[in-house]
Amino acid sequence: MSEMQYGSVAGISKPISRIVQGIVQVPVNEEEKAFAYLDMMFEMGVNCVDTARIYGNSDACLGKWVRTRNLQDKVVILAKGQHPNQYRNKVTPYDIGTDLHDTLGAMGLDHVDLYVLHRDDPSVPVGPIVDALNVYVKEGKIGAFGGSNWTTERLEEANNYAAQTGQIPFAVSSPNYSLAEQVDEPWGGCVTISGPKNQAARDWYAAHNITLFPWSSMASGFWSGRFTRNDYVKEGYHEEIVRRCYCTPENFDRLERATELAAAKGLTIPQIALSFVLSNPLKMFPLVGSANKEELQANIDALLTPLTQQEMDWLDLKADSPGN
Repeated sequence: MSEMQYGSVAGISKPISRIVQGIVQVPVNEEEKAFAYLDMMFEMGVNCVDTARIYGNSDACLGKWVRTRNLQDKVVILAKGQHPNQYRNKVTPYDIGTDLHDTLGAMGLDHVDLYVLHRDDPSVPVGPIVDALNVYVKEGKIGAFGGSNWTTERLEEANNYAAQTGQIPFAVSSPNYSLAEQVDEPWGGCVTISGPKNQAARDWYAAHNITLFPWSSMASGFWSGRFTRNDYVKEGYHEEIVRRCYCTPENFDRLERATELAAAKGLTIPQIALSFVLSNPLKMFPLVGSANKEELQANIDALLTPLTQQEMDWLDLKADSPGN
């Protein structure tokens, strides 16, 4: 069986698996099944799990599993809060405290390793947000923090403020990143760094050495193999997202190249798409929704089958051939 690879994030003492398990694929309302999956995941080397306040029972299920297995010193929890509700955006010091304490209470824990703001509200000054997050680091309730769907401009503003005030900066960011260019928002407030239009954002991350936990490397299922240039009008919620956000001539060109490279390497199209993300020289820890042991093993195999820069450029329509 393939072995996991690990990395690190400033403020977190534990090693972090390069593959991060998305809790949304775990049957959190069926405890026995959920615990069996999480046990298997951990045995296969995945020790980082992504959860959020808006994911139903996920915080409670994950926390109970960690406690009952006594894995507080081995499992890395990426918890998210500050998702807007029907009443308001929730990116305020008050709401950060409320969501964080609700998360800790549901988990039955007094600490989460990585706390990520699920959305941003650019109309809110960034200074008080940095101040509030630093308070919870000092209290030992979080190890490090970051933003999901934050622009590089807002991250730079936040970290400049942290530097000016002698505080801890944002350590991580969680935008969308995929071989498929995202041409429309799947949901309101999404930020992507995919495609040629977002090269400046990727350059910024390289220059500032911020760790990335990208979401939807599978482009909501575009890389599943179910969508082709001549057959992409399919019914369903996620299918509509794929049609609207990813079904472009350029992405189908990428898909055809991914299909060719997958055949040459003895891999699947999803494995090529995931390897593209993992092979990026930026520090990438993709959030992956593995649903069973076979999918998880396939994702680990993709991690251990890196692509060359020439292959990546060819897949992304920047080169005429994948090289030798």
